[in-house]
Amino acid sequence: AAGENPPTALDAQGLARVRDDFVRAAKRAAELGFDGIEIHAAHGYLLHQFLSPLSNARTDQYGGSLENRMRFPLEIYDAVRAAFPADKPVWVRLSATDWADGGWDVDGSIAFAKQLKARGCPVIHVSSGGLTPSQQIKLGPGYQVAFSERIRAEAGIPTIAVGLITEPKQAEEILAKGQADAIALARAALYDPRWPWHAAAELGDHVHAPPQYLRCAPHGHSDLFDAP
Repeated sequence: AAGENPPTALDAQGLARVRDDFVRAAKRAAELGFDGIEIHAAHGYLLHQFLSPLSNARTDQYGGSLENRMRFPLEIYDAVRAAFPADKPVWVRLSATDWADGGWDVDGSIAFAKQLKARGCPVIHVSSGGLTPSQQIKLGPGYQVAFSERIRAEAGIPTIAVGLITEPKQAEEILAKGQADAIALARAALYDPRWPWHAAAELGDHVHAPPQYLRCAPHGHSDLFDAP
């Protein structure tokens, strides 16, 4: 369109600049005292674009084969891992599938997860889609959980499940079945900022809270809050 610049493939200098930017960001996170870093390699952003054959048309060592398409994302992981304190985790969020013919898929995600595990990555956050407007996503409760389960089983690495996981019992069942090791919430938590408290009440658990909250436990859950 008029006034817009078409994207161009990063040359060696551009790749180095991006790598350095990730390193600087990791160092800033360390200086600010963050407990961990999640590298975003999902939803059509740059690292996902390298992984997917739908977006990666390079003919150099960063394009073509699966090994080549994984190369730059793995270089970024290595660089961030080296720049962040060794006693704090660095993990990756990926799109397990492009939901489109010829795109990035679960088999590729498993191979990528294995490479990350070998580098010390402790967990994979498993989402999907976001690369192409031709995606055909089959939405439904927990629609991405099966991807988490496969990656967890076949790559031998803990996973975080996400996507239309909105109910406490639903989240608990995913964990109990071994389909994931943790649950990520975003929109559900925006809608209900006290989601963890309400989940604890529904599942019969307890939460820590300041003394001024102890008189506001919901009816029927007077023991929700631990005594100070």
